Parts: sequence; structure tokens; C-alpha cells
Amino acid sequence: MRVFSPIETVILREIWGDRIFAARPALVVADTPGLQQFYKPPGVDTRIAVGVDGHELRLPAGEWRMEASPAGARHVLSFAFPDTPYAVLMFWDHEFRFGGWYVNLQSPLERTPLGFDTREHLLDVVIAADRGAWRWKDEDELAEAVDLGLFTEHDTVWFRYWGERAVEHILLREPPFDAPWEQWRPDPAWPIPTLGPDWAKMFSPA
Repeated sequence: MRVFSPIETVILREIWGDRIFAARPALVVADTPGLQQFYKPPGVDTRIAVGVDGHELRLPAGEWRMEASPAGARHVLSFAFPDTPYAVLMFWDHEFRFGGWYVNLQSPLERTPLGFDTREHLLDVVIAADRGAWRWKDEDELAEAVDLGLFTEHDTVWFRYWGERAVEHILLREPPFDAPWEQWRPDPAWPIPTLGPDWAKMFSPA
């Protein structure tokens, strides 16, 4: 698989089994052996899973179909690391006021010709903008996923371990979080990423 160039569009997808559960376009900020970094501007076209009742699904249970949905109104800069089961996201509002940190627990990224695939682990962490406090998020969804057989209790212990490790990564200002990323801004000349026609194409493992 090739390395992606800065400001190239990639598709970031959540995969469950052999099906897509979410797809989001983003711009590459860095694609290096030690770090994959992406920028998602507000309102880009995404695809989400909806159930038979037409509402967005939070868990991959039952039947679903993919529908278009605009992304949220925030600027997002994300960081992912090889063989590491979490990504770190930073959020800003439209006026680029920094809103805080978010840890998305997930399987390590798998590179595809379109971008990167991952499997969502449902449990997340929210960290204050000043790094002064943090809390778990979506514990109820993870508990429901265990009840449905999507994960085991052993999995939840492992997810919490990595969530705590991610918190240390940020709060202790370990690289790359020793840099003043709160002041980061995208180049206004950067293009708006789009999904393109092949976003749903599946690929055999490398």
C-alpha cells in the first residue's frame, strides 16, 4: 500500500465484519511510519448507518443501510499511531476556538487504496481543553454491545486500559502532544475532501 501525500483526500471508514458502518472523507496532514494525521473540515459529506426505522444506528445490530449525512460543524484534527488501538481527536468551532480533546477507542488503522479502515470499540474519553479533567463516554453503549455479544467483558477491560493509556499520552504531553496543537490551523487554500464514487468498495486483506 502506498503512502498518502499531504492534503490528499482519504476515506476513513468504520467496518463491522465485512460491512461498512460509517465513511468520512478527510485530508492527510501527515502519513509517516509513526503517525497518521488527518483534518476534517465542518460539514463534509459522510455516510452513516441507519436502521429500518430510518434513524442513525449507534450499534451494528440488526439490518442497516448507508445514507448521506453532513458531518458536524466542528473542525477536527486527528492523530493515529501504528499498532495503537485509539485515535486522538482535537475539536475547534467555526471561529477556531479550541473545544477539547477526544479519545476514540478503535482497532489500529488498516491501510486501503482509499484510505484507512478501523473497527469502533464504542468506549470513548473526553478531555477538557486545558487537560485538567477527563471522563469516560458511551459506557452504556459498550455495555449494550457486550449484552448483544459484539464484545466480551475481557474486551472491555482491555479497552479501558488503552483509554487510560491515551489519557496519559495527552495529559503527560508525550510526543506529539508536547507541541502547541491548539494553535494549529489548516491552510485556507486546502481543498474540501469528498467521498468520491468508490467509497463503498471493499478490499481483500493485504
